[in-house]
Amino acid sequence: MKGIALPACGRSGDSPPQFLKSKWLLGQLGTVAAFRHGLVGITVLCWAATLGGQTQTPAQRTAGVETSWDIAPVIQEIGAEAGRLLPALEHVDVRSWIDQGASETYLEQLESCREQARAVQQESQNLASNPERLSSGMALLIRMEGLDAMLLSLEQGIRKYQNPRAAEALASVQAQGWASRDRFERYLMQLAADQEQRLRVMDEEAQRCRAIMTAPHTAGKKK
Repeated sequence: MKGIALPACGRSGDSPPQFLKSKWLLGQLGTVAAFRHGLVGITVLCWAATLGGQTQTPAQRTAGVETSWDIAPVIQEIGAEAGRLLPALEHVDVRSWIDQGASETYLEQLESCREQARAVQQESQNLASNPERLSSGMALLIRMEGLDAMLLSLEQGIRKYQNPRAAEALASVQAQGWASRDRFERYLMQLAADQEQRLRVMDEEAQRCRAIMTAPHTAGKKK
């Protein structure tokens, strides 16, 4: 899991690191929120008049942003992959580890992994119906990162106290979701950049409208 002080989970060639991507996305999310709260009153009315009632269709978005119907199956697959972790976790025998001297915190980690996997399932299902909710997408990504971190810790415990092959089996189930995860991450980065760009255009047009509406009016035309 990237972004935490744990051993690498075997993925290679990822750039930038996961924690940098999450940090960037959080920054983009804050920028989008700031723009949304800043454009109020006459600015919004002016922008609406400029648009002339037109709305942006998915095909009109910034090049590179996947459409909702393209990314929705990917998000659904993320939920399915989380569901496949639950049977694998049933083979983790933490009680026997404790008998060998392992910390009881492994019990908490195991239960937390189950809870987080179920949460990823539910949140993926909800987000798939409306993938453009950037804040919900970020919440799901962060939850997935937390689940990965706990799974890595469990895998270390399995190797030490149970069976290296069992650890490899759990890691294999976890690895099945990497392709969907990477595509989802790219989608969030593209979506954040797209929303920021659209709001910047909105702000620039609103500033232009303000300037027109507040400009002094002349009494008449010169002959």
